[in-house]
Amino acid sequence: MSAALKPFTLPLFPLNTVVFPGGRLPLRIFEQRYLDMVKQAIADSTPFGICAIREGTETGTPALPHSVGTRVHVTDWDMPETGILHIDTLAQERFVIRSTRTEPGGLLIGSVETVSSESAAAVPDELELAVEILRHIIDEYGGAHFPAPHEFDNAVWVGYRLSEVLPLRLGIKQNLLEMNDSVMRLRILTEFLKKQIN
Repeated sequence: MSAALKPFTLPLFPLNTVVFPGGRLPLRIFEQRYLDMVKQAIADSTPFGICAIREGTETGTPALPHSVGTRVHVTDWDMPETGILHIDTLAQERFVIRSTRTEPGGLLIGSVETVSSESAAAVPDELELAVEILRHIIDEYGGAHFPAPHEFDNAVWVGYRLSEVLPLRLGIKQNLLEMNDSVMRLRILTEFLKKQIN
């Protein structure tokens, strides 16, 4: 087993959202367990994991997360009022949870393994619609929401960005995150887009 695939521990933040590698996610933190987690992450420049919730809610008793999530780093933070922390995060690689434990304060800690990154792949001609629509979305919302480099010729990048912004159900987004076939992911997204257009 290579060093990169050895399990490591990661604080987990179950949310009703899916974040894809290379994406930005702003968060508003107010629960004590997550305030403590984020303060530690900022102080030590360490990541935490965001996972979509499979069962439960974002607040209160720890929710049961999906087994595949994404490791994120805090890129900016602000505390506009006491007890509420606003942070910007940048998503990195995916991971799979092997086991979890809950700390006394209610924070979920996962023993996780990194999921190997997908290799860049060309966008097939018949899926160019996806690229056109993503270009339009980025033009409309501004490049600041989509961290550079913009890789419109890479099916992995295009698929991840569309998966983030399209109004898909949480379960579908989770399936798209777990896929390791970037062209198949783009095919599914293109079918969804065609249905919206027609």
